[in-house]
Amino acid sequence: MSDPNSELQTPVRGRRPRYSGKYPRRFEEKYKERNAQLYPETFAKVVASGKTPAGTHRPLMVKEILEVLDLKPGDTVADCTLGYGGHAAEMLPAIQPEGRLLGLDVDPIEMPRTEQRLRQLGFGPEIFTAHRSNYAGLPQVLHPAGLSGVDALLADLGVSSMQIDDPTRGFSVKFEGPLDMRMNPQRGQPASVFLSRMNAATLSDLLVENADEPRSKEIASVIAGKLFDTTTALANQIRAALGDVGRDEQDQAIRRVFQAIRIAVNDEFSALDTFLRNLPSCLKPGGRAAVLTFHSGEDRRVKKAFQAGHRAGIYSDISEEVLRPTAEERRSNPRSLPAKLRWAKRA
Repeated sequence: MSDPNSELQTPVRGRRPRYSGKYPRRFEEKYKERNAQLYPETFAKVVASGKTPAGTHRPLMVKEILEVLDLKPGDTVADCTLGYGGHAAEMLPAIQPEGRLLGLDVDPIEMPRTEQRLRQLGFGPEIFTAHRSNYAGLPQVLHPAGLSGVDALLADLGVSSMQIDDPTRGFSVKFEGPLDMRMNPQRGQPASVFLSRMNAATLSDLLVENADEPRSKEIASVIAGKLFDTTTALANQIRAALGDVGRDEQDQAIRRVFQAIRIAVNDEFSALDTFLRNLPSCLKPGGRAAVLTFHSGEDRRVKKAFQAGHRAGIYSDISEEVLRPTAEERRSNPRSLPAKLRWAKRA
């Protein structure tokens, strides 16, 4: 017998997937180059245009770094800022056979991906090991590994493109995201909380120290002590404070403010000072160190530390002048523009 109420029952239909459109807005959908295997032509096109494909990182000044470090088969090397693994992938072949590379990175999100990437290139644990630490913790990484020092060392102090391009990390205004900026999201306070607890005078000084911001007082007066949940909200407030200048100048100021806050949130200068203080004891006699910096605050610290070490006889030789990317690299990769490379050789 049929159900007398069957004609009244309406079949449940699943909701039709929403069409994201020809130009999707979400980060996860927008960039085809994030999957180079599925979209090799798109990936190649982005690279050829001089841009960095989303989700990747192009290592800077590779040729110059390899020349400075003068790597040889059997060397033990520390990559103190492993990042995407681009520099490590270039250094590892140069130290084989019997060479060893220790990769340090504080980012719990990107480091496992990079370790897997390097494993897929054929570098097993007897050749390459990954360690969750920032560069300030290098001595604590070397000791358990049974090492008194390394033959060569690299520290690339720039923020990785993967972090900049991921809106969930809050490092830039390219896409709206939570105002976080932590290299390690599992520790410390996000940028939103940091700003909400700052007073205008302290923040103004910080903007000068960390980013050489010329209008620090005006900007600090409108953002200090306030809670901004998103990157866009903070950027808009900065624009409002600089309404008397053009869009390009506003954009530059926003980048400087984000840089200054990121440095403070991650206590980067303190970590760098500790790293530079420990550096000589982490190098074997004759060992070489290369440090890649991206703004004046970092470069000043590296320059002064190397000069002081040279005067004290700790370093037998240092770079007299800063090395910069070639004109070709600057054209092909605009993110290389602020890069400065300095080196030192242990006595």
